[in-house]
Amino acid sequence: MTWWVYLIRCADGTLYCGIALDVEARLEQHQVGKGAKYTRGRGPLVLVYREACGTKAEALRRERVIKRMPRTRKAALAGIH
Repeated sequence: MTWWVYLIRCADGTLYCGIALDVEARLEQHQVGKGAKYTRGRGPLVLVYREACGTKAEALRRERVIKRMPRTRKAALAGIH
């Protein structure tokens, strides 16, 4: 079972970071307003980055690191200029 850390770009240009076992299913939840409160009303949403982690604990640690990054580093990670 692989956990993933992912970044979603919202229509307003902001980036949302989260974790999931199934990134595509989680993105769909975000798209229909059943995901995080932050992403509601910010669509359309685009998956711009994902990173495999071995365990949920590793994914949570990596998510914390990414969330603390400045936006420029998150964008560079996702290949956004």
